[in-house]
Amino acid sequence: MARYTGPKTKIARKFGEAIFGDDKSFEKRNYPPGQHGNNRRRGKKSEYAIQLMEKQKAKYTYGILERQFRNMFEKATRSTGITGEVLLQLCESRLDNVVYRMGVSPSRRGARQLVSHRHITVNGEQVNIPSYQLKAGDVVGVREKSKSLQAIQDSLANSSSVYEWITWNNETKEGTFVSVPGRVQIPENINEQFIVELYSK
Repeated sequence: MARYTGPKTKIARKFGEAIFGDDKSFEKRNYPPGQHGNNRRRGKKSEYAIQLMEKQKAKYTYGILERQFRNMFEKATRSTGITGEVLLQLCESRLDNVVYRMGVSPSRRGARQLVSHRHITVNGEQVNIPSYQLKAGDVVGVREKSKSLQAIQDSLANSSSVYEWITWNNETKEGTFVSVPGRVQIPENINEQFIVELYSK
């Protein structure tokens, strides 16, 4: 697959923040990778470079490839509302992201794998498409046969995140995608306006 599967810390260092979650390696070396990474005297980035960096950060954060990301941007452009905000809402409404937010997996990469391997259901039906767009009221759950998986149990035991737009029942291993989150409810440190400006050129 064309999806990035390399070292996560290297990418986190590139953006200067732990975009994949807690990362002890990043904490030790939180400067850019490469031979001159620790050299603070770097030239000022151009406007284009800043915008491109923000787009790449969003793509790596959500694990989305360029063509898919551009299609989402075009969909956001056609929608009513602020384009940048709608773009992030589309990213947050993806099935793999919601599985991650619910705590079923400690990472989006792991959540994507759970979806692909048919461990997740939507409204009682198995769905194996990570990019599946959820609608308000959709019920996401762990398939009956998969509820005893150690990886899922460990992740749920260590999960402490609570989001207003998601509910989760640990007994039934089911949750509801209550509503599409507003921008203030999305915790990711992404400046979506830069992405809009980049694609609008």
